Amino acid sequence: MDLVAYLPIALMFILGLVFAVAAMWMSWRVAPNNPTPEKLAPYECGIVPLQDPVERFPVKFYLVAMLFVIFDVEIIFLFAWAVRMDELGWAGIAAVGIFMLLLIETLGYVWKRGALDWNVAHRARYRRVVAPDSQVEEAA
Repeated sequence: MDLVAYLPIALMFILGLVFAVAAMWMSWRVAPNNPTPEKLAPYECGIVPLQDPVERFPVKFYLVAMLFVIFDVEIIFLFAWAVRMDELGWAGIAAVGIFMLLLIETLGYVWKRGALDWNVAHRARYRRVVAPDSQVEEAA
């Protein structure tokens, strides 16, 4: 393997690194630095927060985000297969078919487990069991 073929890639990497460092240094050097209490205050959506948030951020958001990233990466594999589809022939089509079946099975499993359901109150495992009226009256 000839390492000279990698020279343009190394040059672009070094050039990108130099540009990033130079841009950061220039912004640090040129930008004015006069913080005021208004600039240091937290700001979100045009509203200044008057209190800390009462509840934590829902974990469901992170779960859906991770699932999106996983399925998004799978599409990258399909794109690479589509580029070389002619060279891979029927063996490539069979491999992608198996890959797609496993991907669809995973999506079905995630869907069945309720990971994509944001309405927690309507999930069967979270419904509250209400006692019959006779037991409620006896307890009162």
